[in-house]
Amino acid sequence: MKKSLLLIGLLGIAGALQAQEGFTFSFHGFVNPHYYADSRSVVGGREDMMLFYPKPIVRDSLGRDINDGWQANMLAITARLNVKITGPDMLGAKTSAFVEGDFTGSTNATIDNLRLRHAYFTLDWGRHRLLAGQYWYAMVVHEIMPMTNPLNMGAPFHCYARQPQVRYEYRLGSLEAVAVAQWQLDNMSQGLLNGTPASSTLFARHGIMPELNAQLRYRTSRLFIGAAANLKTIQPVVPDPTRTLHHSFTWSLFGSYRFDGITVKAQTLLNNSLYEGCSLGGYILVHKSEGGYWTRDWHFNTIWLDVQRNHGHWRPGLFLGYAKRSDIVSPTEDMMPFDVLGRGADLLQLWRIQPRLAYTTQKGLSFVGEAEYTYAGYYDEPVGNLRLSLSAVYAF
Repeated sequence: MKKSLLLIGLLGIAGALQAQEGFTFSFHGFVNPHYYADSRSVVGGREDMMLFYPKPIVRDSLGRDINDGWQANMLAITARLNVKITGPDMLGAKTSAFVEGDFTGSTNATIDNLRLRHAYFTLDWGRHRLLAGQYWYAMVVHEIMPMTNPLNMGAPFHCYARQPQVRYEYRLGSLEAVAVAQWQLDNMSQGLLNGTPASSTLFARHGIMPELNAQLRYRTSRLFIGAAANLKTIQPVVPDPTRTLHHSFTWSLFGSYRFDGITVKAQTLLNNSLYEGCSLGGYILVHKSEGGYWTRDWHFNTIWLDVQRNHGHWRPGLFLGYAKRSDIVSPTEDMMPFDVLGRGADLLQLWRIQPRLAYTTQKGLSFVGEAEYTYAGYYDEPVGNLRLSLSAVYAF
């Protein structure tokens, strides 16, 4: 009932905007039923529709691996509605706004609830563009997002998140410069909250500074390349009278190229604590015997490639991803006690191969089949998971 009232409210707002002179709006979205089956239990979210990697081997009293064995599910929670609003010129700029929601919920506990994906407005002066609101996390680089269909969209090799932010873009011919200041909402940092490991926006809020991102890009009709640098500041312990801060730095190179109906996309990351971006990395928090603590990051080097045919009814594609630990979390006895925070601390490497085949009617209806094999190189014993998925998309 609450969902229906909210949707009716959105329709009413759109109608009110239409009545104002100079405003136009358009509704779009899709319905996306998705079936998937896994050969073993996985680390993931939203009923494991958001797959990161397979769980390690855990044996029962008889020596059997309790995480081994097929399981399957079907969901339609990624159904999406959005409204685009174009307004009159203001302050010498072209104006627009965009609001979008789906039903994946903001946490596993709220799955199937309507949640906010995007909500932002833009002011465009031609060379300059300002965006304010909730939009893609800056390390996502939406122009080069993998073209896979499942919810993970290449994660954890590729980031996948949205954050409230202020974003400024400057364009000079084929060159673009981007600066972003962003905060947290659904995708939160990990730390110690009242002495217990937790995910919360409080760690970033007590860090005072927003997460900062800078990018330099070059764009032509076929080629798009760029580099990004990201700085995150958090207070890992709340409450903490010392107000000790932790800083994490990440950089990325990315690009895409289109030729003869084929699109190739790629990215490499020095992944330094990108838990908030549904990716890898983190930090250790070491408690000092005399009180207080110190922190140290642990890193992954990540690279991925995505290739797809982007014309015709039949559109094959392939995603490849690889991540390798560049350091090892091995605290010594004099470092005890300590906490390891982040994602993938027990992994040495991770790789994925994911072929797909889509059939599109080119009228809003398409069908996609994918086979996704993810190998997790744990310290003790590596494991692999095969995911088979079938989905349909009805876009409008």
